[in-house]
Amino acid sequence: MSDFFEAKAIQAQLGEAFQVVSEKILRNDVRVALVRHGLEKNLFVFPPATDFQGTPHRGGLLCPLTWPNAQALMRICPELRPRRVPVDQPSFGFGDRLGFATPGHVRALAGARVFPVFAQQSMRENARTGRTFADVLADAIFGAFQARWFQGFGADADHLKSVEEAKNCARLGYSFFTCDPSDFLVPVERLSANELAKEGQRLPLTKLEEEYLQHRFTVPGLGELRFAKEELLRIAVKYWRALEFAEQMYRTLAVELPQGFDFELSVDEAAEPTTAKEHLFLILELARRDVRITSLAPRFPGTLEKAVDYRGDLGEFRRALRAHVAIARAFGPYRISLHSGSDKWSLYPILAKETEGLWHVKTAGTSYLVALEILARTSPRLFREIFVLARERFPVDRQSYYASAELCNLPDINTIPEPEFPKLFENSAVRQVLHLTFGSVVQKYGINLRPELSVHEEDYHEALARHLGRHLQALEVKGNV
Repeated sequence: MSDFFEAKAIQAQLGEAFQVVSEKILRNDVRVALVRHGLEKNLFVFPPATDFQGTPHRGGLLCPLTWPNAQALMRICPELRPRRVPVDQPSFGFGDRLGFATPGHVRALAGARVFPVFAQQSMRENARTGRTFADVLADAIFGAFQARWFQGFGADADHLKSVEEAKNCARLGYSFFTCDPSDFLVPVERLSANELAKEGQRLPLTKLEEEYLQHRFTVPGLGELRFAKEELLRIAVKYWRALEFAEQMYRTLAVELPQGFDFELSVDEAAEPTTAKEHLFLILELARRDVRITSLAPRFPGTLEKAVDYRGDLGEFRRALRAHVAIARAFGPYRISLHSGSDKWSLYPILAKETEGLWHVKTAGTSYLVALEILARTSPRLFREIFVLARERFPVDRQSYYASAELCNLPDINTIPEPEFPKLFENSAVRQVLHLTFGSVVQKYGINLRPELSVHEEDYHEALARHLGRHLQALEVKGNV
């Protein structure tokens, strides 16, 4: 018997006021349908299952799309429970700052050979939008159900700076944890010789020197790496506290999730590019602590700014990537992770070729920008207000991100005809200003933005499928369409 049942039957049961969006037969012959009533979506569960919270309705239970009901859905539909990234596939993170994007992300995956991570948000993003990690996961679960995606997906608690928050996400059901130890990185570039020596006194330098100065490390494809004494001191001082934090988070997660989990170490927000020797030191120290990573996000040369293509020397990027991949193969394998991965068109072919599938890419803001582009077409008055607010808030909101955009490069939106608003997204300064002010916009206009997207949901999902599909094509995991 098919897992799907006849939608017409449930349509007749519910009445003409409801539209059946998706449906499935689950454990113990419980039938669950995602239905729409006006702009509101609910689960219709029949016969009524005790795990769900809702209102009795025509022999079933009409349930709001809440976190408790997402948990209930995961219990009777294990395919919607986040799982680990397969070892034989690249992986792609589809961040969703508004909670509407997952069905569009599913469409983008058509014909693609990549494992999706649908729930992916950072502590910083949640703080700005007012969402929680539970909200993010629930939206991904309901979005996957709506799109009938039962092939598995990951859930990434991104850029975690708190062990307690990692524990919370583990208990929610997250499968992927990105440890961000940037608060613990020591800026050795700014230390005097005396300050560096003082910091070094806190480390087991004798043991480290025995371990690193007396050995040569041969990396196939890269050659021999050797540490000089001063060089080792600087690297150890820079990363030691960060490694201690990563170890603490990993051990906490290992207790919460003894069945296993994906763990990424992210040092991409360091002040300087990650060298091959720094990478080698990190992975050897993680191994000594029995910390097993799924991926490492190094700081690459050049600039990976939000919402725009890579700015830097592509040859230099390729050389750095080759070194990181060589170390990952020799001492892993684990993936090399590209953060701020949205719209990095010039990097995707290089990443695909040099890693041979040993990559993870994270996107988030690009799906938000697609939503704003839809608004620019369907609700130009609202878009104009959002643009004005973004311009006003950019000097403050940019402070926790690196961006080269300047307000002087923004056009005067009052001089632009409304039909030309979508063309604004071709301007890199506009893209960055809109991208980085998402928190301010959601806090003020979320109550207006969400209903508008609901009305034009089909347009939004199709636009996401095209835009993210281009990403996957450029990464050579999806054919041209």
